[in-house]
Amino acid sequence: MSTSPTTPVPTASVSDTISAVSQVLLPVFGKGVIVRRPPMVRMAQKLELDRRAVRRMQQLAHTYGPGPLLLRVPLRKVGLVLEPEDVKRVLSGSPEPFAPATREKRAALSHFQPHGVLASRGAERADRRRFNEQVLGSDLAVHPRAGALLDKVVAEAEVLIDRVRETGELVWDDYAAAWMRAVRRVVLGDAARDDHAVTDLLGELRASANWAFLKPKSRQTRERFLRQLRGHLDRAEPDCLAGVTASTPTTEVTEPEQQVPQWLFAYDAAAWAGYRALALIAAHREHADRCLDELASVDLHEPHQSTGLRASVLESLRLYPTTPHILRETTIETTWATGTLPAGTTLSIFAPYFHRDDRHLPYADRFAPDVWEGRTGGRELGDLTDGWPLLPFSGGPAVCPGRNLVLLTTSAFLGVLLSRLDPRLAPEHPLHAGPPLPGTLDMFTLRFRPRR
Repeated sequence: MSTSPTTPVPTASVSDTISAVSQVLLPVFGKGVIVRRPPMVRMAQKLELDRRAVRRMQQLAHTYGPGPLLLRVPLRKVGLVLEPEDVKRVLSGSPEPFAPATREKRAALSHFQPHGVLASRGAERADRRRFNEQVLGSDLAVHPRAGALLDKVVAEAEVLIDRVRETGELVWDDYAAAWMRAVRRVVLGDAARDDHAVTDLLGELRASANWAFLKPKSRQTRERFLRQLRGHLDRAEPDCLAGVTASTPTTEVTEPEQQVPQWLFAYDAAAWAGYRALALIAAHREHADRCLDELASVDLHEPHQSTGLRASVLESLRLYPTTPHILRETTIETTWATGTLPAGTTLSIFAPYFHRDDRHLPYADRFAPDVWEGRTGGRELGDLTDGWPLLPFSGGPAVCPGRNLVLLTTSAFLGVLLSRLDPRLAPEHPLHAGPPLPGTLDMFTLRFRPRR
């Protein structure tokens, strides 16, 4: 039977809405959307909350058929995307009629980057997106300043190795501190290496952003952060992203200082992905040996694409997405096979559902870096390959503009640690048990012992 253009898409029952909100939406909010809360991540791993969320999404898809599926949420229209073709439509249709700057996202980002590209629409978004793409080398496999940037990354990894030699183990706090020193040098320059204030202040603002509408903005903290940030941007060291920023054309609406916080924010998420990737490599000896063989023939100071390490980071992002909910908001009424959605509907693409759906992916719950072999675009850009989307960096016109730079620098950092330490996880760690891999992986409690 044909659907009238004015017929709304299916709406979940009250009980199914409650289960979807409690099992799919709230756990992500609880863990922290903008910055993770370690106790909640630990609880999510213990209770397998992400696996439960995938199962709930499968049940909703079975019950209601093709989506989107509206939830009975008060005051807002919220829909879940359930079908691969709809994922492709939503992502390829950004920024119009599926805007990345949803009301929820703007509320969160307004705490620290109210005029960032992710919170922008229309001509302002187009200008800021152009700026981000140019500075980050979005369309280039290797960034023009890659050599200088990798020197900074490798140097900080070497400092971390000294720390591991001293303590006898690699723990999250040491990894994260070394990574952020590298990030500050890559983004803001060598003089920012030990400027913990700039990232600590951003961390405070991001912690407030976790609460979005529910917490007042701290204008004083934000102004202190911007003063620190402006100092580095004004200095504009040539061999860092701040230097590229200074030489990239701007307009009266670009506001470069509003774009840079997103790069620091994204690189923080890259730390989660990188540390988990190291754990996955350590737990899969055959792949670790393959990466070590590859590393023996490359110079990590030189730009290169380390196939095994790059695939490991992408696989880490598939198994444990750093952005579980990819949000878009309809700017006009949209028509679907099952009905219509009104303008102003927030659509959620729940990445773990598509990455871990064992009904369609034979490798859903195992480490499968070979999925990414030889792919420089395609799947990691949100395209449909073999009929199913993988979305480590979102997709479509709003795909993460820094994806290639993140993969390059994260792989180089891991390459130093792997080649010099060949770290091993504790024998009893659940990653060693093989498939199915845990639905959640708490990076904060991962510990490694160097073999070399």
